[in-house]
Amino acid sequence: MTDINKKKEDVKLHLKDLRSDLKRMHLAVTEDMLLPEPDEVKALMSKMDLLLNAIENN
Repeated sequence: MTDINKKKEDVKLHLKDLRSDLKRMHLAVTEDMLLPEPDEVKALMSKMDLLLNAIENN
């Protein structure tokens, strides 16, 4: 696997993980009327930062 293909796969994995977490949070807010814990939001922000770094280092 080339370096570019590996980076693409890494970005895809990051996006899938973020999407899953955001869907879970969205459901909790809309269905259960529960706001996410601050630590959950911070963790998602960290994941987004990692994704941004992976994209920018392309």
